[in-house]
Amino acid sequence: MHLFTKPARWLAAAACGLLAAAALPAGAAGAAPAGAGTGSAFGAGSAPAVPARYLRQTLDWQPCASAPLECASMTVPRDWYHPDAGPSLTIAVSRLRAPDPAARKGVLMMAAGGPGASGLPRPARLASYSPKLAAAYDIIGFDQRGVGASTKVVCSDQETVDALFGSGDLRDRSPEAVRRTVDRARGFVRDCRRNSGDLLPYVTTDQAVHDMDLYRQLLGVRKVSYYGPSYAGFLGAYYATEFPRSVERVVLDSSVDFSGSWESFMTGQPLSFQRRFEQDFLPWLARNDASYHQGRTPEEVRAGYERLRAALSGHPLDVEGTVITANHLDAATSDAMYNEEKFAALARLLGILQDPERAPEPARKAVAEQLRHPLDAGFAADFFTVTCGDTAWSRDMRSWVRHSEESTRTHPLVGARELTFASVCANWPRMRTPQVKVTGEGLPPVLMLGSRRDPATHQEGVLRAHGSLAGSRLVTVEGGDHGQFQNRNACVDAHVEAYLLDGTLPAGDTTCPAPVRAAGTD
Repeated sequence: MHLFTKPARWLAAAACGLLAAAALPAGAAGAAPAGAGTGSAFGAGSAPAVPARYLRQTLDWQPCASAPLECASMTVPRDWYHPDAGPSLTIAVSRLRAPDPAARKGVLMMAAGGPGASGLPRPARLASYSPKLAAAYDIIGFDQRGVGASTKVVCSDQETVDALFGSGDLRDRSPEAVRRTVDRARGFVRDCRRNSGDLLPYVTTDQAVHDMDLYRQLLGVRKVSYYGPSYAGFLGAYYATEFPRSVERVVLDSSVDFSGSWESFMTGQPLSFQRRFEQDFLPWLARNDASYHQGRTPEEVRAGYERLRAALSGHPLDVEGTVITANHLDAATSDAMYNEEKFAALARLLGILQDPERAPEPARKAVAEQLRHPLDAGFAADFFTVTCGDTAWSRDMRSWVRHSEESTRTHPLVGARELTFASVCANWPRMRTPQVKVTGEGLPPVLMLGSRRDPATHQEGVLRAHGSLAGSRLVTVEGGDHGQFQNRNACVDAHVEAYLLDGTLPAGDTTCPAPVRAAGTD
């Protein structure tokens, strides 16, 4: 998802894994109204009217602690379908106002990917990247329920999450290793239920879009425009579908496929990460052999990578107090696949891990810090809560063991972690989350962005989502980065700014070249 700072890079890499769905106490999973089903816009019509106590709130804007923005908080129902039941939740929100109110076109809402990343600081980055949009819009962000400064989901501690994703070798398919993976995943779910059981049914995409529309109402505007990358594209599609009269213009960038289930989307990721690794990274590293000495052909580079990985699998490496396993290498590599600008850093990492004693101490310390935690515990809590709870997953563990064995064999870079993710969701509390069908009905034309070899939100999923969203226009980048806008691609930026500023869309689906990168640089 990621879409995508140091935690953000790691989180994005793990953010799109594989999952499924286990059983709350009776009555605890009643997050959906009786009779709620699929539909293009059932959400807004099915939920009760917003209670006056929420609509009467005033957002008390104050300077944000860590970004040049204004921040506030709003109170929302725990369950939008039963707003008087249970304690309220807190949502942290942010904004950067247009400098000239007379020239302001409206409000541009944005969100973060993952799910699990913080959206609170995002408006500042967008405004810095696109002064034109900053001049035309009040840009607003928020931490989705479950995340950051909002009411958070809590599952396992960091040490437990490190063991789940970093210990051993996830390519090991021995009965003992498989049993250990499944047991650790079940332990993670037990921790989630113990620490956040009353909250889990309500940290979903469907509930979050109701928070978003309350935010719009508290700002006193009739409509908002929206920009969302990765999982935030999924979130934006749901919001537009459930509240079609609340959106003006919508940009979905490298979106998670919202046309089906999380399971159907995630099971495509082993292929797309492997494709990016083989078709982009290995040839890039071979072309830069004079700088990084990893091999003059993609085949030589791959062989060197596998030798290093096998060495770490048999003898994990202690670098400045961080024990680095084969799983840590896979996580670092999959993270680097998100953007070509990360390839050089990965190439340097490979060199350090191959001969750490020759690396300067500052470089070793940087590697130890970078690889210490394969996945942040807070991110993992929200990620699994949303992706396991939004849509149903297969609960057949025997099938998952077989499927993950095949994924490990054919697409090992992230196929090896499939069983970990699947085991979490196969044991997740059962949810009755309303299912949203995105059709595009009643919406303005939506601008979608994607790239041909995106590892996380694969082109196959983007094309399915595009096909389900009537009237959408798709801009396809001839490259493999994840996240097209704010990626220094003049062609993409021109399309996004023309649409958000003037409503101008391409006449039909179109393409953009990949951004030009300087060889061998970050």
